[in-house]
Order: sequence, then structure tokens, then C-alpha cells
Amino acid sequence: MPSNLFKKLKNLKKNIASLLFLLLSGILITINPACKRTTGTQTELLPTDSTTAPKAIHTRYGISYDSFNLIEGKIRRNQFLSDLLTEYRVPYPAINNVVQLSRAVFDVRKIKRGNPYVVFQTKDSLIRTRFVVYEHTPTDYIVFDLGDSINVYKETKQIITDQKTASGIISTSLWNTINEKNLNPVLVNDLSEIFAWSIDFFGLQKGDSFKIVYEEQYVDSTSIGISKIYAAWFNHMGEDFFAIPFVQNGKESYFDINGNSLKKAFLKAPLRFSRISSRFSNSRLHPILRIRRPHHGVDYAAPIGTPVHAIGDGKIIKTGYYGGAGRMVKIRHNSVYTTAYMHLSRYGKGVKSGKYVKQGDIIGYVGSSGLSTGPHLDFRFYKYGTPIDPLKVKAPPVEPVSEENREDYEKIKSVITDLLNTVH
Repeated sequence: MPSNLFKKLKNLKKNIASLLFLLLSGILITINPACKRTTGTQTELLPTDSTTAPKAIHTRYGISYDSFNLIEGKIRRNQFLSDLLTEYRVPYPAINNVVQLSRAVFDVRKIKRGNPYVVFQTKDSLIRTRFVVYEHTPTDYIVFDLGDSINVYKETKQIITDQKTASGIISTSLWNTINEKNLNPVLVNDLSEIFAWSIDFFGLQKGDSFKIVYEEQYVDSTSIGISKIYAAWFNHMGEDFFAIPFVQNGKESYFDINGNSLKKAFLKAPLRFSRISSRFSNSRLHPILRIRRPHHGVDYAAPIGTPVHAIGDGKIIKTGYYGGAGRMVKIRHNSVYTTAYMHLSRYGKGVKSGKYVKQGDIIGYVGSSGLSTGPHLDFRFYKYGTPIDPLKVKAPPVEPVSEENREDYEKIKSVITDLLNTVH
């Protein structure tokens, strides 16, 4: 196990401990105004003596804009760079030069509808466009310098990485708890993916709880995503589940407290977000036929078009329209297990009989085809051809921490469990 993660985790632990100390002590940290920096739109205060007030220089994208009027907008549908420059009265020869110079920097044909741009125009009576800045991604932007010597260059905004912790107690759903605490909603997806093989997130109970240590990245004080999950813990129905990152065979994965991989042979559910509307039963009152008959599957209610994922690797052995089952996909995972996905609205790209799929591949989308009262997925699980309750299948884990890596893993585990104990 590389020592850098071990050191990083220890440093993170110290940083969190220091942060907690500062918060509890009520210490206010002040920053010398002459050193103030922010990303994106910046304010720099020049060093001064005690008798003069500091003079502020306002910059954006590294350009001082005090002598410009800024016009902000978003790329419209079917709008090209030439259209944008023409709109702001850039001469045609200059537009041609910009297009030529852009070839070595940025393919102007890849300008995206909805992306923001900022135009810097002079404040004099001529109102000349001096700069146009196009934001291609949340971090990367292209500057079109329309001065006497036209120039085109690409820059990257400063990314601020913030180490954070979060915890919560489920009252209604994980999504609601994350929202109530004003946390990044991406954490819902991250937690559900990390524990997808261990916890059925459709069956969370009131009182279930979680803790997580992570890194979030910001540009211009706006979050651009979760960059790293250092540690996670979930208590579901009184049972503790740990997610401990560890590199083995050159690949980082999450392991439980005993060193078993959190990845199992099968996902706990074929949908990420939904609710169970009907369970496995040998005698269920059919909602349409109004007679009692076996329902050897689990129904997941979800909006039409919700992606349906293969719960494990396997070979597709059936696709087609099968009466009351509607559009269906059936996958043979091995000589023991087979799964079926019914009432689909359509199939995933390239899904057909004979094709091999990987765990997590989209094989179709929720629908209401066949004998159905509304959009849902009827998911079925077979063992040696006999239907079994999907919610009671316990799939074996994939490769655990090897004996040769066990000592390193125990060190990492100790740091992470101590770290999680600091989260409240």
C-alpha cells in the first residue's frame, strides 16, 4: 500500500481536529487585506502605508476590468463564435483572425449551447469589444483578446479543494436528509454507489444514520463536485457498514471492517432511486386481473425512462415482448443465477440476445408495457431456474484484502475509524 494515502489520511485527521478546535474555541482568523485573494472575479489590495487607503484593482479571468463594461450571457441554440462576435460589433477581418488563431487552442465548433460568456467593452463613445471570454467547462475558459495584436489563449480557473465531514440521521429518505443539511446532493449518489452491494437503499429505515469524510472542489465559490471519499459509515437497521478505501493490485476500491470488498457479485437493486411497490409473494392480489396468484418478483415504482442496470455480469438470453411481462430482458449470470427485468419502455443501447453485459450496464428503461397499472420495473431472480426473493439474496464478495496487504490495510483502517469517530 503506497504511503502517500496513509500520510494524507493522517494529515486530514489533523486538519479536522484543528478545525474542530478552532470552532469550539471561537477563534476568529483574520487575513491581511493586502494579501486578499479570491478566484474568478478577484479583488487585489495594493500594499499601502498607514496614511493612504488601499487602491483596489478588480480583475476577472486575470483581466483588469475597471475601464470596461461587462456584458454576461449564454450561448444560444445554433449560435457560433462568429455570430457572437458579430453581435458585439467585432469587424469581420478580426473575426477571421480569431477563427484562424483558435485552431491551435480550441475548436470553435465545440462551443456549447447554454455555456456562459463575458464580453469586455470599452466605456468610451466608440464602445469597442476588447475581450470575449467563453467558459467551456466550469474550470476551463478561452480568452479572445481583440486588441491591436489579436490573441487566443486557454486558461484554467483556480480549483479550491475543501476537506469536509458530514453526518445525518434518516427520517424519511437519504435524499431528504442530505437536503435538510444543505449538503451536496451528489453525496446521495456517492453513498448509494459505495454501499450498493451491502445496503438496499429502497429499504432505509427511520433512525438509520451515516457519516462521511470527503473532499469537495470549488471554482468561484461554486461547487464543481465531490472529488474524493476518504471514509464512510452507515448504520442500517442496527448494523454497521464501513467503507475503507484501499489500493490493491493497482486499483483503489472500498472494503469493509474485515477487509472484504464492498463489491459483491450482484448489486442490491437494479435501480438507483425508486421505491418498492410490491414484494415477492406466493399469493398476491393482481391489481388488474383481481385474482390471487404468485408474484415471484419485486416491483420498483419509478418514472418512465428511469435507467435499469444489470445487477451483475452475464449473457443476455432473452429480449422481446412477452405478453403480460411486456418488454423484457433476461440475463444468465452463471450456471446458478438468472435475472429478468420486465415492463420496460425500451432497451438500452445495443441490448440484444447473445450480448454480454457488465455489472451496472444500462439494459433498459422503466416503462409500463404489458399487463401493468403504471410505470414500474418487475425484477425477478432465479436460482437454478426457480424464482427466489431478490431482497433475500446474499451474494458473495469479490476478492478481499490479501494476506500480504493485510498489515498495511490494518493501518489504514485504524486511521479511518479514528477519523470517523471525530465526525458528529
